[in-house]
Amino acid sequence: MEAEKEVLRILKREGVELVATLPCEKIKGLLSLLERDADFKKIHLLKEEDGVGVCAGFALAGGRPALLIQSSGLGNAFNALLSLSAFYRLPLPVLASWRGVFKEKIGAQIPFNRPLPAVLSAFGIPHKEIHTAEDLDALEDVVSIAFKEEMPAVALISPRVWEESSEGCECCEFSAPRREGWRKALRFECDVSPPEMTRFEAIKIIAEHLNEEVVVSNIGVPSKELFAARDRALNFYMLGSYSQASCIGFGISLRTSLPVFVLDGDGSLLATSILPVIAEHAPENLTIFCLDNGTFGSTGDQPTQAFSQVDMELLAKSFGFVQTEKVQNASQLKGVLKKIAEEPALRFVHVLLKPGNADVRNVGLDALAIKRRFRVALEQAERNEKGGECVKR
Repeated sequence: MEAEKEVLRILKREGVELVATLPCEKIKGLLSLLERDADFKKIHLLKEEDGVGVCAGFALAGGRPALLIQSSGLGNAFNALLSLSAFYRLPLPVLASWRGVFKEKIGAQIPFNRPLPAVLSAFGIPHKEIHTAEDLDALEDVVSIAFKEEMPAVALISPRVWEESSEGCECCEFSAPRREGWRKALRFECDVSPPEMTRFEAIKIIAEHLNEEVVVSNIGVPSKELFAARDRALNFYMLGSYSQASCIGFGISLRTSLPVFVLDGDGSLLATSILPVIAEHAPENLTIFCLDNGTFGSTGDQPTQAFSQVDMELLAKSFGFVQTEKVQNASQLKGVLKKIAEEPALRFVHVLLKPGNADVRNVGLDALAIKRRFRVALEQAERNEKGGECVKR
């Protein structure tokens, strides 16, 4: 297991604190060693793209993340890598188990993976090819570039690197999953009345109650509406990366004790796989506001499945959220905000809204300005709270 151990040593030398993973059979030994290493915070993903968002949030809060995935998963992650990590200049070293290039038995892995170096070059993403254990020094270069240049960088690691070291090693296997007690009785009843608020009206109520809460607002009109309602340095406005709002907020919540609010939407949340991952970790400082107008509001109010068949609160409950609320008017929303301030817990707040967008101007900041002032404000807010001892390490 020397190659696997060296990878973890490199990550530690570079100060990596969090590793978000999605399995590949070729790196099962590395995943097993990582799981047993208490020096890293581990996030078990269901979708590679979500890992980009989680790592972006963690980096925004001053942390040093890494993403460990199969190279095929880069296909699911390129939009977020470019419109989030690269666009905002957020560091993200990606360790990709490079399929399709060495003794590949699955033909479907070849068409996407073999031309990956050229694809990464076309996207302007720095990368290194690691074909043998002797090439692992290049991994240190990739991690160093990612943090120094504040951008995504990819290590394409051939299975040849650990072919011999992992073969027949018992410690590469995970223990059998525990299922005792995992089923919970779920009783869900609610009365739904016609929505009274628009999204902008709901955002204005939330904005009025903000103190030192971190806020991540969804792409498109929601960010414009928050900017119009109350611009503040602790607002992180998303200008791209569809479906990543809750991922980013989750990543931030893992590294700060400040309360984190996510203003997400029904369409965005239906497009991500992050909710069960968040429920698994249950950060008590995170609240997700699902601003549900039943439509893709920023693209012309085309209806989502939440308009007719999916109850978003029930969806969150089924994924493991314990504290959920349904809000249908301004009074209820104000009551929930009061409860959040008094009783810290992971919460999912389902806000039923009327479709429609406010006539507001674009966010008056570019991506780098949003990032820079957010980081400064977050550091100051953390120093203010409990004499600077609030940051999770």
